[in-house]
Amino acid sequence: MSDAEHPDPEHRDAAAEDPVAELREALEKAEATGAENWNRYLRAVAELDNVRKRSARDLDAARRSGVEKLAGELLGIVDTLEMGLENAGTASADSLLAGKQATLRLLRGAFDKFGIEIVDPVGHPFDPQLHEAMSMQPSATTVPGSVLVVLQKGYRLGDRLLRPARVIVAGEPVASGATLTGGETLPDVN
Repeated sequence: MSDAEHPDPEHRDAAAEDPVAELREALEKAEATGAENWNRYLRAVAELDNVRKRSARDLDAARRSGVEKLAGELLGIVDTLEMGLENAGTASADSLLAGKQATLRLLRGAFDKFGIEIVDPVGHPFDPQLHEAMSMQPSATTVPGSVLVVLQKGYRLGDRLLRPARVIVAGEPVASGATLTGGETLPDVN
């Protein structure tokens, strides 16, 4: 008999152990790689959590800073109003009016400094994104669909609308001699 037909028992055990050893080695490498990847994942999750917390703190600090700057501007205006009220009993109507005008200039200056724009759309086309129509009124002098009267100005901060302008919108003019809904007739203006 040849060696190929009856292999040596030690040789058979070594051959049988080789695949097991290879599999063990591959398993150990895979486990090490898996552990390394798991640790990387945990570090990435922790870093993401830290970034979220840091971003929230930075955003909060930026908000506080903006509010503090605006409050600082408004404090001077409050001081001006308080001084005006203290002197209101002895001040003339002209000086009270001048004080109100000065206070309004201070407020508008603070608005300008912080990018707050006034929405005062008289004569402009009605825009529902910026204006709130309170009513519609016939007008022979203003283009229909345009703002005829501003009842309350609006305000914007950049692209964001803080408050819409409350307006009366011009409608089609009513012909003279036409009958209105209440039964009254418009006089002829010619």
